[in-house]
Amino acid sequence: MELKLSRETVTAAETIYDGVQEQALEMDYILPDYCPDIFRLIRCDTVPVITDWSVSGDRLTYELMCDIHILYCGEEDSTVQSVDQHRSFTRTVELGRAAEPAEVRLVPKTDNISYRAVNKRRLDMRGSVSVKISVTGQQEQEVVSDASGMNIQLKKAPVKFAAQRINTVKNVRIEEDMELMPAQSDISGVLSCRCMAAECDVKLISGKLLAKGDMQAELLYSGSGGTVEHMSFTLSYSQIIDADGIDDSFECAVTPEVVSCNISASPESGRMIRCEAELRLNCHAVKTATAMIAEDAFSTVYPCTVEMSEIKAEQIPAVYNESFRHSARLADGEAVPQTIYAMWSEPKNINTRIGDDGRSVVISGMLSYSMAAKDNAGMVIMPDREEAFEETIGLPDDISGAHVTAEVSVRETAYDISAEGILSARADISAKLSVYSADSIRAVTDIVIDDSAKKERDGDYAIKLYFGNENESIWDIAKRYSTSVEAVMEENELSGERLENGGMLLIPIVS
Repeated sequence: MELKLSRETVTAAETIYDGVQEQALEMDYILPDYCPDIFRLIRCDTVPVITDWSVSGDRLTYELMCDIHILYCGEEDSTVQSVDQHRSFTRTVELGRAAEPAEVRLVPKTDNISYRAVNKRRLDMRGSVSVKISVTGQQEQEVVSDASGMNIQLKKAPVKFAAQRINTVKNVRIEEDMELMPAQSDISGVLSCRCMAAECDVKLISGKLLAKGDMQAELLYSGSGGTVEHMSFTLSYSQIIDADGIDDSFECAVTPEVVSCNISASPESGRMIRCEAELRLNCHAVKTATAMIAEDAFSTVYPCTVEMSEIKAEQIPAVYNESFRHSARLADGEAVPQTIYAMWSEPKNINTRIGDDGRSVVISGMLSYSMAAKDNAGMVIMPDREEAFEETIGLPDDISGAHVTAEVSVRETAYDISAEGILSARADISAKLSVYSADSIRAVTDIVIDDSAKKERDGDYAIKLYFGNENESIWDIAKRYSTSVEAVMEENELSGERLENGGMLLIPIVS
């Protein structure tokens, strides 16, 4: 009887490009006439954002915008002054091959910044920004799912893969006017603003996605009398996203990213502010399918060659939303500021690994605490303090051998000054863990049997004795002696794919 093979087409995820691109950042700025002279520099922040990207053939093009904010004080006035500049760059990446359609992920971050006052009217800033680039495509891989004839034996396993993907992007603009609280002083100038988009809720309605969520904004501004004031507020949005072909068989996720955020004081009133923000909603929808594939094969009678391939089937991750708290001692004694206007924190250099018990994830990195304060000399300061952290999060499932990624964000930062004069801070941190069951799967792509000669045996016998080890694979034993798994299990009254205990086995020889 000739060998007959059945095949299954599996959509495999393929990494087309994975790398980092650096961009130098420079600014030589002369203050306009209406700005006071520079007496003391306070702080420099650089916020890099990807505003747009496109793929054409084997080339990725993206737009990088860097917002530069430098704060300083003049000699005659303690009011904090703000210098805001923007630098835009168009960068390209040669991917090495065509990548359409493709899923693109671009994550920018500031690597280093140095700044100085060249003289009372001139600022100089140098630094660099890096962009982590990941481009993933799809390819269809044909694998063996079943076989018969020629005494073939197959080891089969189910694989879950993305049979269909839908990726779409929609930009949303949010504009809102707000009035300051009665207890807050009039606004004379905006010093800085930080905007963060929280996870949004997603619903499928009539073949479209409804995404609803919030954006948190924090504002530092100059108040009356040279004070620094802090204000935080929430902006909501609700958006319909077109996604052709989507239905309730898809698993959907929408990830919001802040593209721009601008908060300005109203020219008519010192009590009104206007917030203009743009969000990018990244929609990723996956329809999964399950196929039985052959992981290994052999013939009990004939020599055979098995061709294998590594299938990077896109796995749908198990998602765990966890939270933990980090505390730090920032200052004591004379180092504690006279007044603290605001405090915030930001996670950096996040790393993840699976714990030794196989049921936990260890998250480590740095947490950068920042504050706007007035020191004991009455000067406005905005220092940073980096603290290392490591947190072990227990999970309900065994994730040994899995791949884990973590998205870490700070929900809230608070501080306390004890009776002993110790300044402590605490950050409530959210961690979104994505656990992928496997990075790749070994699959049989072809089987070739040489029927010109049978396998040679070392004797004429029907049963062989074998001493098995605990947890040894029945498949490996059967393959070693060119017999079937079913025959070994039936002869020895075994129920699992592996030996529960070591001991003597009877190996029946089949032909």
